[in-house]
Amino acid sequence: MHMNVAPHLLTEDRAEFERVLDEALRTAHERPGLADHDARLTTAQLREMALNATALITAAAAVEYDHFVKVREQLRAARAAGIGGTSEALHEEGGAGVVAIVTVLAPILAGTAAVALLLVGAILKMLDPPPVFADTLLTAGLMFGAVAAAGLLCAAAGLLVTALRNSATEVPAETPDDELSRARQAWGRALVDRGILPFVREALAAPAPPPLPKPPPPTGRIPKVGYSGPDFTSPSEGAPAPRPSFSSPDFTSPDFGPPEHHPE
Repeated sequence: MHMNVAPHLLTEDRAEFERVLDEALRTAHERPGLADHDARLTTAQLREMALNATALITAAAAVEYDHFVKVREQLRAARAAGIGGTSEALHEEGGAGVVAIVTVLAPILAGTAAVALLLVGAILKMLDPPPVFADTLLTAGLMFGAVAAAGLLCAAAGLLVTALRNSATEVPAETPDDELSRARQAWGRALVDRGILPFVREALAAPAPPPLPKPPPPTGRIPKVGYSGPDFTSPSEGAPAPRPSFSSPDFTSPDFGPPEHHPE
């Protein structure tokens, strides 16, 4: 596990960096000069080396990365402000909704009343003699008809103004996301062109490490003690060495003879 994160690479972008790295290594054989990179270093070895050099690789695309982070922060701030603005707009639209309902219902109610009054007034007018309030009903019906017509004109004008205002202030919703996507792609291209591929070429051009020395052959379980016996030399072959001669002591026997007789 690689816990070392480049100082100018946020933790949330670590996965994107590894995705770009894996894609670049997967298509490395299509790059000039990297067709036979497996003969020198395997993809797993190159990936391990690149992850250990994350700070060096990402530093080559620091400008594009800073722009990408700035665009993302601006988009997040705009969305946060949009959420607050939406709640305020809903509150304002609540009051505006009542006005819209009244504007729509007023012509309908006025038109219905106008039709009813005119119809009743016309029927009463046909009687002989007509009632006195027949003319009043006809007059009231005409007034409600005028109110209904005026309400319809006002509702149509309000709808037209609202449509024109929304079309003038409308901003395409995909524009911030498109800008963020372009910034991310620019950072990824800079990582590959100025960071990952130069690092891979340099790694492949580096001399191979010397081979490790072969271990000594294994010995038996019982170690051989380095002990040599003393040098024993046999006597030289040939004539036997002279034995030491022993001479017997000179023993002289006492002079034994007949006893001497002395004269008394």
